[in-house]
Amino acid sequence: DGSVVSWGDPNSGGDSRIFDDLFVDVKKISASDAAFAALLGDGGVVTWGDPNQGGDSSTVQEQLWDVQDIQSTERAFAAVLAS
Repeated sequence: DGSVVSWGDPNSGGDSRIFDDLFVDVKKISASDAAFAALLGDGGVVTWGDPNQGGDSSTVQEQLWDVQDIQSTERAFAAVLAS
């Protein structure tokens, strides 16, 4: 159904329950050392985990639509946009 379950250290992305209502049709999950980014079927992205490892995408959230792919490094994420 495209939902997500995570576990482990909540500071490192191990608790994603607060985002359960956003996890619709998840197509891909990428991970940094302590955060996750989920690519949704509608091209949106949800991030959670350590903000210093990419877990807080609020400063770029307006740009994270029509995303085709996401990649990660140890401490960051990058998104490939459709246009």
